[in-house]
Amino acid sequence: VHHIGGWDELRLGLAPEDRKCFAFFHPQLPDDPLIFVEVALTQDIPANIGDLLKEDRSTIRASDATTAVFYSISNCQEGLRGISFGNFLIKQVVEDLRRELPKLDTFVTLSPVPGFAEWLSRERRAETSDALSEADQSRLEALEQPDWSEHPATVAEIQPALTAAAAWYFLRARNKAGKVVDPVARFHLGNGARLERINFLADRSPRAMRQGHGLMVNYLYKLDDIGVNHEAFVGGGEVAAGPA
Repeated sequence: VHHIGGWDELRLGLAPEDRKCFAFFHPQLPDDPLIFVEVALTQDIPANIGDLLKEDRSTIRASDATTAVFYSISNCQEGLRGISFGNFLIKQVVEDLRRELPKLDTFVTLSPVPGFAEWLSRERRAETSDALSEADQSRLEALEQPDWSEHPATVAEIQPALTAAAAWYFLRARNKAGKVVDPVARFHLGNGARLERINFLADRSPRAMRQGHGLMVNYLYKLDDIGVNHEAFVGGGEVAAGPA
């Protein structure tokens, strides 16, 4: 999910005590994972990917962590695309971490929103939009400025309209097949997670700005609710969401 720029960046995600990596392997490919997930052990739910990835961050002891953050889930085999290894991997990791670190009580993701910018562009071009008011349409014209995120006044003007549109995107927008538009959302909501929080300008990398205007979201895996959430989503398209 997140670009790894070299061996040093890879070590930052693997070597510290408060970082974990889990993968599924197959006997026929003993040195090549089918899928892996990187996990950050923290004491709160992160709202910004930079706080997790920066080189000069303060590390904590794994035994002091209360939150496990799945911040990068990556399929490694092109020929196995579409097979739901991620579902099984996350559930296995949760169980393993609970046994190893009893203080952990919160399991969340910090996930990209790869379909949001394209959807929002269609809504902005439409003659009428249920998702956007005329005032929101006007405010969001500032997105046409390549450096809009560098100007505090523009950011303050855009944020309410953009986050409201994002809430609509997750809770109400559907594709032609009647499914939630965002592929990452379909994955986690289908696994039984709930949409916990929308994080504005949480990833300022060029790719994230291009695909999702910098948005990231937290999906919460609350173990007692996973089964109920999964059934409601698969059976009726209902999106479990936190108050925020």
